[in-house]
Amino acid sequence: MKRVLLTVIALAAIGTSVFANGGQQQSSAAGSGVVRWSYWGSEARIKNNQLIIDKFTEQTGIIVASEPAPGTGDHFTKFATQFAGGNAADIVQLGGDFSNLNVNDVSSVLLPLDDFVTRGIIDKSKVDKSAITEGTVNGKLYALPLAANMPALVYNKSLLERAGATLPNVSMTWAEFETWLAAVKAKLPAGVYPLADNSANSDQSVFFGYWQGQNGTKMWDGQKSYTTAASAKQYFDLWAGWRSKGYIPDAATAADYPETNESSSSLVAGKVAVCIIWSNQLLNYQNATQDTLDLIELPNAAATNGLWGQMSQMMAINKNSKNAEAAAKFINYRVNEPSVWVTMGADPGTPVNSAARAALPASPITAKVNAYLNTAGAHTRARDPNMPGDSQWNSRLYNIAQNVAYGRITTDQAGQQVVDLIAELTRK
Repeated sequence: MKRVLLTVIALAAIGTSVFANGGQQQSSAAGSGVVRWSYWGSEARIKNNQLIIDKFTEQTGIIVASEPAPGTGDHFTKFATQFAGGNAADIVQLGGDFSNLNVNDVSSVLLPLDDFVTRGIIDKSKVDKSAITEGTVNGKLYALPLAANMPALVYNKSLLERAGATLPNVSMTWAEFETWLAAVKAKLPAGVYPLADNSANSDQSVFFGYWQGQNGTKMWDGQKSYTTAASAKQYFDLWAGWRSKGYIPDAATAADYPETNESSSSLVAGKVAVCIIWSNQLLNYQNATQDTLDLIELPNAAATNGLWGQMSQMMAINKNSKNAEAAAKFINYRVNEPSVWVTMGADPGTPVNSAARAALPASPITAKVNAYLNTAGAHTRARDPNMPGDSQWNSRLYNIAQNVAYGRITTDQAGQQVVDLIAELTRK
C-alpha cells in the first residue's frame, strides 16, 4: 500500500508540473525514472498489472504509471489524441497487430526496438518466432506480443446443469448449434437466454469476421474486401432470427451489456448461457462467477477451419518517449520474467515466451484453455489482416447491429451500410 501511495504522489507531482509548465517539463520528469503505460483491461487485469508493476519497481527503482482504459476503442482514441498533443504514454499496448493505430507507417508513432535488443536490454531469445514476426514491420521490430489466443464460445456449465439442459459439444455445425439453442431455450427460466447478442460487440467484431471467413468470404485481405451487401444481410438475418425465437436477448436487454469484458458481460450477470470471448479471457470470466465455465468452438469451425490464432497485447514504445530505455526494460520484464506469469495466469493468453509457459501454474483454467487450443488449433486458417481503422470499424458495426436489433433499419439496409462502411475505411 505504501508503494502505491508513493506512486500516486509521484504521479500527482508530475501532473502538476505538466499543467504548470507544459510538455517540456513533463519530458524532464519522465526522464527521472517514471514510465507511463497505456493499456486496456478488466478490473482483474488492472489489479494484477499493479502487482507486477510493484515488483518491477522494487527491483529497478523505475516507477510505471498505469493508465488503463475500459476497452480497446477508448484506449486507441486516447492514444491518438494524446500523441497528436505530444502527451502520449511511453508504452502503448496494441492488439494482435498494428491496425488500431490507424496510420500508414508505424514508424510515424512507434520506436523500433532493435537497438534495445542489440544492447541486451530486451531479450527475445526465448520468444516464439511467430510472435517476433507479428511485431516486425519492414524488417524492424516495433512490438513484442505477450501471448497468443483464439476466439471461443464460453458457456455456463452450472447454469445449464441447474436447468436440466444438455451440455454443448465442443464442435457443432450451424444446424446442430441452432438445434441446441432451441433445446436450451426450452429449459432456461424466463428472462435468461441461451446466447448473448454478439452480432457486434461495442469493441470487437469477431463474430462477423468469423462468419464471413467460414463462409468463404474474405472480409479484408489487406488490399480488398469481398464482403457484399447480400452476405452481410445474411449475417444480420441470422441474428434477427435468433432474436425473434428468443435465443438471444431483446435489444433493450442486450444494450445493458456492452460485452467488453467480464465486468460488462451478460453471461457473468446470469442473463445468458453462452457468449463469445477470446480464450485468454476465461480466467477472468471464471473468477467473476461462482458457476463453472468452459469453452467450445464457434459453430462450423471443424468443418471449415474457420478459426485463427492471434497474438495478444503487443507492447510498443511511443517514438517520442523521453524515457525509452526504461520503457524497454519494463517490456522485457513483462514479456520474459516467469514470475509475471505466475501472477497473470492465463491472462492475456498462452505466453509466447517458452520459459513463461513453463512457469504457468497448473490450474483447472489453464487445463481448459489448453484443451480448447488443442482442439480448436486443428481447425484454423491463416489470420486475415484487421480492417483499417479497426476501432472505428468495430464501433460503427456495433451501431448498425444495434439499429437492426431496435428495428430502426432492415437487414437489407444494414447489409448495404456495412459495405459502405468498409468502402469508407479502406479508401486510399
